[in-house]
Amino acid sequence: MNNKLETLTNLFEGKEIRSIWDSEKEDYYFSVVDVINALANPKEPRKYWNDLKKKLRSEGSELSEKIGQLKMKSPKDGKNYLTDTLDTEGVFRLIESVPSPNAEPFKLWLAKLGKQKVDEVFDPSKGIDQMIDFYLKKGYSLEWIEARIKAIINRKKLTKTWKENGINSNAEYAILTNEIYKEWSGMTAGEYKRFKKIRKESLRDNMTDIEVLLTDLGELTTREIAKTKKPQGLDENIEVAKRGGKVAKDARNSYEKATNQIALSSSNSLNNKYIEHTNTK
Repeated sequence: MNNKLETLTNLFEGKEIRSIWDSEKEDYYFSVVDVINALANPKEPRKYWNDLKKKLRSEGSELSEKIGQLKMKSPKDGKNYLTDTLDTEGVFRLIESVPSPNAEPFKLWLAKLGKQKVDEVFDPSKGIDQMIDFYLKKGYSLEWIEARIKAIINRKKLTKTWKENGINSNAEYAILTNEIYKEWSGMTAGEYKRFKKIRKESLRDNMTDIEVLLTDLGELTTREIAKTKKPQGLDENIEVAKRGGKVAKDARNSYEKATNQIALSSSNSLNNKYIEHTNTK
């Protein structure tokens, strides 16, 4: 498996890009000055960024509205200072805005990603091929990948059933998913990810076999009950989600009693360890 920390900072090899992880939004916020320094290598990165920021604002760029400020540790004196930051999407848009020859490799990389997405529109199988190749490079077996694809399909079946029962927003899908997880594991999906010390990575990709089975059981049972009972609206679907999660909880209790082993594991499939930084706002 690749032991490299797979964040946007990998694009800027040899350059330090300070970042802060927002666990609620599940996204990184990067120091704009650090990105500018990596892209353009100006003599005065802060002045370069201030001039570019004024230019973007004068042009009415939406990017300027996405700039936030967070306290980050200065590499010079180790103290925390308010620093202009952008999330991952904002950094990609910033790359497109930097008029520097040094930024061209990054722009070409983004263009390649864009082409891949267009190709997938015409031939969706290309996206599946890329997913399989990605998992193989990560060290997963073809059997595991096959099971993962089936799990994605089953998840689609569940959200389709929820939609038929009056659930339409991603926020409501997340609420119902959390009810299933809380019932059998005692944690929401976000809490489960923190338990496993992962961030943007897929929770399921970092589960053990028994955790995957219990997750599948909770979701499959929820879907089958929903198809029969046809609950309408969020409140009724929450009750069904809890019932589905309860079936998985009972299975978990039986497993733990029979094996004398705890079903939940804090292990993950990462070959790196995240270092937590506290942001003082």
